Amino acid sequence: MSLKAVLFDMDGVIVDTEPLHRKAYFKMFEDLNIDVSEDLYTSFTGYSTKKVCEILIQTYGLNNTYQELSDIKRNYFKEYFYHDPDFDLIPGVRKLITHYYDNQIQLIVASSASMVTINMVFEKFELEKYFNGKVSGAELKESKPHPEVFLLAAEKANVPKQNCMVIEDSTNGILAAHNAEIFCAAYKSEHSINQDYTLANITVSDYTELELDNISNYFI
Repeated sequence: MSLKAVLFDMDGVIVDTEPLHRKAYFKMFEDLNIDVSEDLYTSFTGYSTKKVCEILIQTYGLNNTYQELSDIKRNYFKEYFYHDPDFDLIPGVRKLITHYYDNQIQLIVASSASMVTINMVFEKFELEKYFNGKVSGAELKESKPHPEVFLLAAEKANVPKQNCMVIEDSTNGILAAHNAEIFCAAYKSEHSINQDYTLANITVSDYTELELDNISNYFI
């Protein structure tokens, strides 16, 4: 049962977009004049923008449509994406991606982010050549923790799920991998606050721990 495909979450795993999303969401909250608690905001981790907006509409009785809220948030996000000097790849992830690529491991991104955002990241950081495919949870009926995004990613890799590994950093993403019955490595970063790693198969805080020699015992 060798490892043949790695299914990467994006936010918090490949790039640290969470601070940008946070700034964009809280600017939107300010525009809407709603008070969103830290606990509620943290519970959104791993959700698609559509699901977050639907929760906000229901929770605060907003008259806006999901698309209107999404457009407000996306415009703020793009502003920060292109102009925030601190925005970069997660430390060590480019080395890990090239390590898998050089060892003929198929790579699929399976993110709750929109395909527009995924493509923005891939273009900005020149990641396109390393990946065999992309799946956006924003285009699916169900968001993480539903397993759909990872099951589709495994299909896109054309690899049995027993030969796949998910890399995730959020409670909802880890639960999605668990529900998909795919081996999950949880990446615990300084930005992964209040996330539950209990259902992950392994938890790491440095990407060198996920190089093939270090995980071969899990895929025999």
